[in-house]
Amino acid sequence: MIRKFTFALVAIVMLAAALAFSQVASKPAAAPASKGTVALRTTDGQPDLQGVWSTATTVPLERPANLGAKEFYTPEELAANAARAGQRKGKAAPREDGALAVHYDLSQFALNRREIAPSLRTSLIVGPEGRIPPTTDAAKQRAAAAAAIRRDHGFDGPENRGLAERCILWGSEGPPMMAAGYNDNLQIVQGPGYVAILQEMIHDTRMIPTDGSAHPDKNVKLWFGDSRGHWEGNTLVVDTANFNGRAAWRGSSENLHVTERFTRKDAETLTYQFTVEDPATWTQPWSAEVSWVKSANDRIFEYACQEGNYGMANILSGVRATEAKQAAGAK
Repeated sequence: MIRKFTFALVAIVMLAAALAFSQVASKPAAAPASKGTVALRTTDGQPDLQGVWSTATTVPLERPANLGAKEFYTPEELAANAARAGQRKGKAAPREDGALAVHYDLSQFALNRREIAPSLRTSLIVGPEGRIPPTTDAAKQRAAAAAAIRRDHGFDGPENRGLAERCILWGSEGPPMMAAGYNDNLQIVQGPGYVAILQEMIHDTRMIPTDGSAHPDKNVKLWFGDSRGHWEGNTLVVDTANFNGRAAWRGSSENLHVTERFTRKDAETLTYQFTVEDPATWTQPWSAEVSWVKSANDRIFEYACQEGNYGMANILSGVRATEAKQAAGAK
């Protein structure tokens, strides 16, 4: 806990320094755009990716099977899809017992801040397949073992609960970084030699050196892996390795390798691309692309997770009460 607090404190200090720098550096100077991108610059000459961005999207990760190799909708098809979705919106789905399913009103807790960049993509995964490749036999064995542990020991104690329940991390934080369903916002700030990404969900800060430094020894394993960035024209390229394997992003192993590309398309849009490789999990690498839109709120809200985490105590105390009742009945 002390180690985690110390790391968080260091990250906050570095983020504050980057924020202070960004107050000076974030005044972009217009530059000729090329290939549909804009070259907004910080005062130290790097592409300016700064701001609060919404990662929310209506595009599914995998392409619906009935679309085959169709990678993009036409504008007319997209409009028709939106119209059909609008007709379904607000209609409660009946349950098997005939009752209506309860709708969770996100707006009640101000969780409906979902600004979405328009996209004609049929799936976030790029390429003719548009699907996650098959998993390896080793990945299937790991998944089966993990499922058995959850089934037989999932309520033994807090250590056996999911990482999100324990407020350690959310899978959407990545890398790669995906929309979480709500609180889909992150803030990018830049300073000399670093790019910082602050996630709204669980408020983790990701510090990415851009000074050309190498990854640490491969024996150094981290929850979020070790990220190192460099610039290729107007694009920030981030290479992440050294995962500890315990977060298991979509069932991945500690051999996960993620390459991300951040490109500012215009004042309001950023294109985020990633490629994941893990021979111990998937039969081949796969890539995805999503557009992020600049948030009109331009701020990150506090996400208090561990504070008041009554669910964990209630779940475990309920199981202990059930076990005590069963033990008493057995006597």
